[in-house]
Amino acid sequence: MTIRDVARRAGVGVATVSRVLNGTGYVKAETRERVLAAAAELGYVPSQLARGLVRRLSGTVGLVVPDITNPFFPLITRGVEDAASEAGYTVFLCNTDNDPVLEAQDVRKLREHRVDGIIFVGTTERRELVDQLLADDIPVVVMDRQLEHADVDTVTVDNVAGAQAACRHLIELGHRRIAHAAGHQSTRTGQDRCQGYRMALEEADIPYDPACVTWGDFTFESGFRVGQVLLGLSPRPTAVFAGNDLIALGVIRAAEEAGLSVPDDLSVVGFDNIQMAALVRPGLTTVRQPAREMGRLAMTMLLERIRGEFSGPGRRHVYPPELIVRGTTRRREPLG
Repeated sequence: MTIRDVARRAGVGVATVSRVLNGTGYVKAETRERVLAAAAELGYVPSQLARGLVRRLSGTVGLVVPDITNPFFPLITRGVEDAASEAGYTVFLCNTDNDPVLEAQDVRKLREHRVDGIIFVGTTERRELVDQLLADDIPVVVMDRQLEHADVDTVTVDNVAGAQAACRHLIELGHRRIAHAAGHQSTRTGQDRCQGYRMALEEADIPYDPACVTWGDFTFESGFRVGQVLLGLSPRPTAVFAGNDLIALGVIRAAEEAGLSVPDDLSVVGFDNIQMAALVRPGLTTVRQPAREMGRLAMTMLLERIRGEFSGPGRRHVYPPELIVRGTTRRREPLG
């Protein structure tokens, strides 16, 4: 008989059962009674020896990112390491290449190294992986993606609002044929930014054209391919909202190869505000999310869990986006 059996009988997560049996953290009275009843029915008695052992901290945490070549993720990593270093912690960095199999392997290695906690950045939504970690008393924080889990803290930016701000900017400049070079369709981030795009069009009474949305991934190469598709439409879009800055830069390259000038012939807006966005010419209009600050906060929240300073339900911190207007957008002159 294990804690998982009790969780299954009570219809709750293993972390909830652990909090009830250990008398730590917040649990609703009704849920507490259900867990205790399930434990009694199954005859489950937790090991007093295991409960009495003092947890040995390793002074290490894991940071799991999907693509370290994307300039956005090193900014987050810097913020995590800032807070970790101040607390005397070492960060083990794992790159999954957006591969769930590699992600599972990395988590297994981190557990073998007995890390005190793990931060997942923009990774796949695998509840079973998180549940296993929580069952082993390894706290988890998720960044750049919402995870509907009662025991996990999340740090994100409002992707819907950011996409709306980007598209409203284009609409205010007179654009009505606006395309969306989207990221991964399977990710919450990609879906939310597409939703914000569609909401901005609806607010302006601009009909939604499915042909103006092309999905890919969050890379420069994908932006180039998607840009070629979108610029081949008839009528051609006068503006493109890209799922991130790398996609936007790929779209700009596709426009250049098609003999189009940005922003004279095509306005482009990205998302993230990576360092390169301010260095290219013209500078990339984009939506800023405070990556380094987000990384620092995620590490701070994880440390609070590790040290037992906070043991309540999962916290949600959503940063407001900020539109940064540079040189890749301009007013659309009326025809004639």
